[in-house]
Amino acid sequence: MENCNGDCFQLSVKLGGEPTLVAPAEETQKGMYFLSNLDQNIAVIVRTVYCFKSAEKGNEKAGEVIKNALKKVLVHYHPLAGRLNISSEGKLIVDCTGEGALFVEAEANCSIEEVGDITKPDPWTLGKLVYDIPDAKHMLQMPPLVAQVTKFKCGGFALGLCMNHCMFDGIGAMEFVNSWGEVARGQPLSIPPFLDRSILKARNPPKIEHLHQEFADIEDKSGTHGLYEDEMVYRSFCFDPERLKQLKMKAMEDGVLNSCTTFEVLSAFVWIARTKALKLLPEQQTKLLFAVDGRAKFDPPLPKGYCGNGIVLTNSVCQAGELSDKPFSFAVRLIQDAIKMVTDNYMRSAIDYFEVTRARPSLACTLLITTWSRLAFHTTDFGWGEPVLSGPVSLPEKEVILFLSHGIERKNINVLLGLPATAMKIFQELMHM
Repeated sequence: MENCNGDCFQLSVKLGGEPTLVAPAEETQKGMYFLSNLDQNIAVIVRTVYCFKSAEKGNEKAGEVIKNALKKVLVHYHPLAGRLNISSEGKLIVDCTGEGALFVEAEANCSIEEVGDITKPDPWTLGKLVYDIPDAKHMLQMPPLVAQVTKFKCGGFALGLCMNHCMFDGIGAMEFVNSWGEVARGQPLSIPPFLDRSILKARNPPKIEHLHQEFADIEDKSGTHGLYEDEMVYRSFCFDPERLKQLKMKAMEDGVLNSCTTFEVLSAFVWIARTKALKLLPEQQTKLLFAVDGRAKFDPPLPKGYCGNGIVLTNSVCQAGELSDKPFSFAVRLIQDAIKMVTDNYMRSAIDYFEVTRARPSLACTLLITTWSRLAFHTTDFGWGEPVLSGPVSLPEKEVILFLSHGIERKNINVLLGLPATAMKIFQELMHM
């Protein structure tokens, strides 16, 4: 965090009691709940924080309102009240026990304003706003949902969530949190969840019809592994509409492309800059991975409110020297081709590939871009209005770069990443070119 002026601000958070289990308000279905192969692929813990402050309304009732709404929303999203387990096939599955989500209240020693800019991942400070189970050594020992409400001295409060990605992708998580807010405001769910994930079962027999390089392991000829033993530095870089327009003009200037999107040019720009910052050898293969929302691309499309991962990873692979030396349009075209590759057939093939191999996407010499810029997390309202701030606590892996929308009309995009200190110095210089 960049709010250290001589002496660093220290956020201190004190728990207001033991964490409690919040079970669904009514009896819910018990038994084993199927998770698709798209859910298996990205079973990482995602921590997010939402800060609320209302001039008219203090925070005295915040914990109670959010806890009561959680009981009611879990009736609709009952798998979140269960526990993760391993099936007889060796895959993640949810045992719908109805035990409930873990909930805890806390108090902070400061005002929300003192926390500073949460659009930059700061695991040390923001981590205090999300409850981590002290003895949990792996995800099976953690409930799929853990919530912490932290009251600030200024009358504001934060909701810190710890959720397993196997339960939701970004769109599913956003729909869940917004549904929770609707319940808190006494409203019906605008998008009820569609819980049956078996519509994404692998085919029998499986048919692998594509070369799935997203799973390919790349040999690290450039010794980047050693670089990451240095201290990690986290930064965020803001791209306003004017800067994004310049990138599009640069991509189009040689006449190779007919059109390009903000995501395509920004992804290409940071992929090139990170490749240069890590000083990858020219002959080093480098992979870009990113998620494409498959909801509308499946045939038939996934039902509205599909609860689960409807995203599939696609990829571009090329040599570092090509990225650095060829025109900017080369990298943008690679990304466009990767997006075009995602069809119903490709996604079914990816589901079947996991069924046969149980492979996880390899992150060696890889950049994984995850984009939250189209997710309306900023619209969540529990009765205190929209969040004054919302964002991730940390990036799940060192290879991940996150795109977040930012600013009044959310037209700016913040690029968040961590790099070893020496590489970050070069990356920062390249961002200002």
